[in-house]
Amino acid sequence: MKRVSLSDKSFDLLNTLFLLIILVLIVYPLVFVLSASISDPTAVSSGEMWLWPVDITFEGYQRVFAEASIWRGYGNTILYTLVGTAIHLFVLLPCAYALSRKELMAKKAILWFFLFTMLFNGGLIPTYLIVKSLGMLDTMWAIVIPNVVGAWSILVARTFFQQSIPDQLVEASKIDGASDFYIFIRVVLPLSLPIIAVMALFHAVGLWNQYFNALIYLSDRDKFPLQLILREILVVNQMQLNDPTAGGGAESLVDQVKTAGLIKYAVIIVSSLPLLLVYPFIQRYFVQGVLIGSIKE
Repeated sequence: MKRVSLSDKSFDLLNTLFLLIILVLIVYPLVFVLSASISDPTAVSSGEMWLWPVDITFEGYQRVFAEASIWRGYGNTILYTLVGTAIHLFVLLPCAYALSRKELMAKKAILWFFLFTMLFNGGLIPTYLIVKSLGMLDTMWAIVIPNVVGAWSILVARTFFQQSIPDQLVEASKIDGASDFYIFIRVVLPLSLPIIAVMALFHAVGLWNQYFNALIYLSDRDKFPLQLILREILVVNQMQLNDPTAGGGAESLVDQVKTAGLIKYAVIIVSSLPLLLVYPFIQRYFVQGVLIGSIKE
């Protein structure tokens, strides 16, 4: 049995300690926010609550979910995320696969065309004018269509297809009489679950957290995504705190401050929890896809 040297043991120990520190830095804020959302705000502000909940209360969540607009915002965000991710994959995968094939004519010119969009874009006002001229203002498509696919996603997916789909497999399928469309649907896609999971997750997270586009393109409150609804709740709550005519005396003001603290942390959990629940189910595909698609050629 090979003896482990003292330097190797020291190196392993330092690596372990370093990773533990990183783990604490990542996990602690999540645990703190979750605990603060169900703890007495006084205990949170005084520092009494630093990890586990103190004097558990669900008033923050009750106030948040009492808003009917929250459920409508959830529904809108889920719709935008599902439709947008589906369109993203529908456009991305055929494009990336075609660019990965050696026989594609003018492949370099097409790649440079996509790369150009990574370096330059028209800006906010021209983009707004295009969305308006296409009649997409105040519709779901104003959230879904802009940035439906980017050059970075195409490059990563293209690299995955180049590295993971053997040319021999494609050639053998063609010898058997399969068309390019059949090969893509029945051969390539079943072997591409890792990159599909990665691209879907990246785009879904972006759509779920969509805020700026919705703020610019949507004016109908019934179409607001969750992020805009949560922003409204926080803004209205803060305005009530700053309103000197609200009345109610010192006790009422203290209660409002406590409720504001609870709502702030509850809003963070409400907006983040769905994606945190989905991630474990696609983690194995996610890790594999990131490792394979990380080298862009």
